[in-house]
Amino acid sequence: MATYLVTGGAGFIGSHLGESLMAGGHRVIALDSFSDSYDYRVKIRNVQQDTCRENVAALSDKESALAELSRSLDSAQYRLETVDIRDAHALERIFQSERIDAVVHLAALPGVRASIEQPLLFEDVNVRGTLLLLETMKKYGVRKWVCASSSSVYGNNTKVPFSESDSVDSPISLYAATKKSNELMGYTYHHLYGIDSIMLRFFTVYGERQRPDLAIHKFARLIDQGKEIPFYGDGSTKRDYTYIGDIVSGIRGALSYVENNESVYEVVNLGNSRMVSLNEMVACLENELGKKAVLNRLPAQPGDMTMTFADISKAKRLIGYEPRTRFEEGIRNFARWYGGNLS
Repeated sequence: MATYLVTGGAGFIGSHLGESLMAGGHRVIALDSFSDSYDYRVKIRNVQQDTCRENVAALSDKESALAELSRSLDSAQYRLETVDIRDAHALERIFQSERIDAVVHLAALPGVRASIEQPLLFEDVNVRGTLLLLETMKKYGVRKWVCASSSSVYGNNTKVPFSESDSVDSPISLYAATKKSNELMGYTYHHLYGIDSIMLRFFTVYGERQRPDLAIHKFARLIDQGKEIPFYGDGSTKRDYTYIGDIVSGIRGALSYVENNESVYEVVNLGNSRMVSLNEMVACLENELGKKAVLNRLPAQPGDMTMTFADISKAKRLIGYEPRTRFEEGIRNFARWYGGNLS
């Protein structure tokens, strides 16, 4: 049984990954700050089990609810820590108390548009927080990690599909710049201290538990309520949407690769290798929800990419990645989950 530290462990991707690792017989230490970027109760629902649901739901204040959640979930296989990755003392405490085999770093402030509005905060969390994590890994001899990067680093790349060998020197948002910084720091700590690293460029992850501020979840909620959805541009922008189950499989493959190889530093795309336009995405949601969208047409947003499209040949070759979920099937799964979580 390996012990994995998963930052952002109560989030959308982190909670799914934690479940998958535990199902494989491993121990998970989930770190999450439960920041105010969205309602902390969403993350509580991501990780809570039926045995602790009633106790946590009965608590009205955040601090008490998180303390009860951590207590209720603590087991031989799982530990939840409410920790900000910028808290060096908290990281020290955890690394001192656990024998960590590898780190999966998913924690970050999300959002292209939000990063343009709050650049200093995004730099502090996404860059300094990652650097503190790397420093702690170095100090305690943890030499294996997988780090979440983003397709946003490609900017408005006109060459498709996007390949890991393409230039990523022209980010068009501060969020993208922080993710490029993470990739560079990962290489530096690999070169100087032998930390084996895979940087995973995620392409628009969606599915059950998707954050409420992301387009698919936000649009579903507004369509369901009969409210206008903010529709930027003419609907021709395209995204390579990647289902959460495929992303978790890719992370598990990357973990296995860094654990079983030495002198590793790789940047790897995780996508579905199919583009879906904004118009198509809305139509698919309408079909699954059985309701028509009311569009509030707005100008294109600064920092938004016109398209994303992943070349996943390296992921297939290196870590055995094979996305299996078509967009329509993934939206059906999401809609079923959404319908079951309206109360």
